[in-house]
Amino acid sequence: MIGNVTDIVSGILSERRKIPLDTKVYTIRDIARLAGVSVTTVSRVLNHRPDVNPATRELVEKIIEDCHFVGNTNARGLKQTSEVIGVVIRGRSNPFLNALAESILDRAASLPDHFVTEYIDEQDDEFMTALRLTRQNRVKGLIFVGSLIDSRVRSIQHLDLPVVFTTVNAESASMPNASSVAVDDRSMGRLVGEELLSLGHRRIAVFGSNPIAGDSLAMRFQGFCDAYADRGLSFSPDDYRECRFSLDAGYETARAYFSSHPDTTALFTMSDMVAVGAIRALRDLGKDVPADVSVIGFDGIDLSRFTVPRLTTVEQPAEEIARCSVNLLLDMMEKKAAPRHIQVKAFYRKRESISAPAHS
Repeated sequence: MIGNVTDIVSGILSERRKIPLDTKVYTIRDIARLAGVSVTTVSRVLNHRPDVNPATRELVEKIIEDCHFVGNTNARGLKQTSEVIGVVIRGRSNPFLNALAESILDRAASLPDHFVTEYIDEQDDEFMTALRLTRQNRVKGLIFVGSLIDSRVRSIQHLDLPVVFTTVNAESASMPNASSVAVDDRSMGRLVGEELLSLGHRRIAVFGSNPIAGDSLAMRFQGFCDAYADRGLSFSPDDYRECRFSLDAGYETARAYFSSHPDTTALFTMSDMVAVGAIRALRDLGKDVPADVSVIGFDGIDLSRFTVPRLTTVEQPAEEIARCSVNLLLDMMEKKAAPRHIQVKAFYRKRESISAPAHS
């Protein structure tokens, strides 16, 4: 239970001995550090999001007031009076996307532009959210984080403003004003498949989203299947499970799948969070990772380095993706630059969660 907010804030400010308030220009990251919360939480408070604990909101607002903070992400009072850049994050429970959003906001802290953020569930429509933003604000640019490129994108094709899709290649969107930044998801999916097949695994499960959608996750699965085709093998559709990207979903999906497929020796998940939940489920089913089941995730979140065993994963460079995304948008807004589709390098991090199957 949080105590008197004024006392807590006073204690935080005095104990941490920061630069005096009258000489320091505070950033959103400073506010987050003083409050002991993430940058995304501060952004939610600034944008009056409802999904913030009331006590946390009160604490953050008090620190903002005491620090005389006027940040670029603070959109209060900006509606219809100033232009803003909209950032729509699809997947509020995904720590990789949250880290990516934090990097974008951190980059934004040094800019004169105002950024308005919207966090939505992975099942919600990011394009309808963007349209609502354009109705409520004078939006001059949009960044989509964790978006899905499908037929729904037609709803924003009439918008005469620059757009950047982050973590997904948007060349298929057929939008003359859209850029994108992403890793080569297909080649990394192939790499994962090659790794597990070369170790001797033949019954491998895959947990992802819609396998035929035109997004980065579908590309990972297609690359994974490419590795099978290269060896004259075929992946069984019975070993694919659609799964929400959360610990609970990873746990429940793994528990249900492995209870009925005890001979499966490896698992590839499209998200580290799903992998972490799955490892717990396997442990509860009496299976050892990696002796009984090898597990590979995707994203490279910080937690992957601290699981038991440490998770093998494909790491996406969040800070580089964020920097490129913001720079692309600024180039299109300020220099009228033509849209570009940038591919950044991902990294395969082999750790403790994979090994050859016990009986190959």
